[in-house]
Amino acid sequence: MNRTTDLLLTALAPAIWGSSYIVATELLPHGYPLTVSLLRALPAGLILLLVVRQLPQSGWWGKVLILGALNFAIFWSMLFLAAYRLPGGVAATLGAVQPLFVLFLARFALGSTIKLAGIIAAISGIFGVALLVLDPSATLDPVGIASATIGALSMAAGTVLTRKWQPPVSPLTFTAWQLTAGGVLLIPVALILEPSFPVPTLENLAGLAWLGLIGAALTYYLWFRGIAKLGPATVTSFGFLSPTSAVLLGWIILGEQLSPTQIAGVVIVLASIWIGQRAARPMAAPSSSPPPVESARPETAPRTS
Repeated sequence: MNRTTDLLLTALAPAIWGSSYIVATELLPHGYPLTVSLLRALPAGLILLLVVRQLPQSGWWGKVLILGALNFAIFWSMLFLAAYRLPGGVAATLGAVQPLFVLFLARFALGSTIKLAGIIAAISGIFGVALLVLDPSATLDPVGIASATIGALSMAAGTVLTRKWQPPVSPLTFTAWQLTAGGVLLIPVALILEPSFPVPTLENLAGLAWLGLIGAALTYYLWFRGIAKLGPATVTSFGFLSPTSAVLLGWIILGEQLSPTQIAGVVIVLASIWIGQRAARPMAAPSSSPPPVESARPETAPRTS
């Protein structure tokens, strides 16, 4: 596949993640965010393990647990805690700092170059997301702010380390390992902090199937594949598509109003993604072929008087 196809497939992941809000609010019981995260990650990871039929070798168990914690257990726990303590717009705006974290973490962990255009794209994306979802009258909660920031930092670190630690297996296998590890780590958190999950209805099962099979297994396979092929600096700006698609789906499906400010936010987000891709594009390698040699001219005998 060419680079354009890889970019489009990777961008599909956060675009689908934007549907999580509608699915969770319309199809799932309220008040069980950690249990929903567990039921989203663990069954999807186990299904993928049955498909790939491969477990990590001895040297990879620790790394897989760390990645499962960063990309799922810690990230989702902090995400939902922030959602409970903060208005949704504030939580989404704080979460949008993740691409900025990725740029600096990739510099230290991978030796990537930090380009001014990349920083401009990250800051512009945060501003665009703020226009999309932020309510000027929103109240701020210190615990919620800390949770959203930790969640963004956790996902950023997971994105960078997913590129740094590349096992000799397929992206599907790597996704299965991380989802399973994240789900296992969420078990004690959900059991301790939340009441028992009610018996699911058919509607609940449909929502869990979407979040697990599509919103976790498929999308994280595309995301981790994109990280491996394109690098963290390239894929991270696509994260802005998640709140953007959530707002657009609310407008299309739920009939929510889309204000001129939000439309401007969509435009700014798309522009920031374009700038981010341009900034992360690898420079063309110089040609290794030697320069053309001018044809030799026959020497002329010196003229004698």
